[in-house]
Amino acid sequence: MKKIISALLLVLSLGLFNAFNAQESTVPSIDPNAPELKFENEVIDFGTIDYEANGIREFKFKNAGKSPLTITAVTGECGCTATTIDGKPGWPQEPILPGKSGVIKVKYDTKREGRFDKNVTVTSNAKFPTMKVKIKGEVKAKAVVAGQ
Repeated sequence: MKKIISALLLVLSLGLFNAFNAQESTVPSIDPNAPELKFENEVIDFGTIDYEANGIREFKFKNAGKSPLTITAVTGECGCTATTIDGKPGWPQEPILPGKSGVIKVKYDTKREGRFDKNVTVTSNAKFPTMKVKIKGEVKAKAVVAGQ
């Protein structure tokens, strides 16, 4: 019985040792030539806007890296934030060359009264592949027409 317990302890300790060593070797290295996504502003404040006002805003960015930048996805935090405008993606579909700029369009549903603070996730081949930008503001209450 003592031999079995000793053997089990030995196997478990070797397994833990290997697990800790494996974690150390999985640290990804950052490509020094990777594209770099730099936003002009990471937060767009709509301020206070009217009910049913234009909810489209643009995040301007630049590829500050050394190779072409490809944006693969832009997703809103909820159904009130659209990243597809008129049925088309609101971000460039072609690679952005080093030093060049682009725009990501985001639309907030301004038929929702009250304050909002929403994140938009941008996924790309950049040095940091996932970035979050934010829209915020307040939509005024719907105007009440007299006699209705």
